[in-house]
Amino acid sequence: MEDIKYRAYKFSLNVIKFLKEQNWKDRVNEPFFKLLIRSSTSIGANVIEGRSGNSDKEMACYYRIPLKSANETKYWFCLMRDALEIRDAQMKKLLNEADEISKIIASSIVTITKKLKAKSTTSKP
Repeated sequence: MEDIKYRAYKFSLNVIKFLKEQNWKDRVNEPFFKLLIRSSTSIGANVIEGRSGNSDKEMACYYRIPLKSANETKYWFCLMRDALEIRDAQMKKLLNEADEISKIIASSIVTITKKLKAKSTTSKP
């Protein structure tokens, strides 16, 4: 299984490449594109930051940020798909990848939280 930090990085690159192919000149499109770039690139950056934490508790807290960014990214893709009527195969792939990334991050949070709970119950006298 590919490490989430590399997967998130590749995802960010693919979003940027996808948006470079779209029509930036339309004043309606530009805000969507800027918000999508911000949220999609935030995922990997915050995964990296979360991994540099000093503890599992800190990592679980930081992982909530990229989870929110992944969910926000899905929102912007859906809004672009429906409002701007961009319905190509690449957008569908990116939306699916954003969904998978959010599920991986959510699963990581659950795993870390269970680990923390297990530690706290075994360390009690």
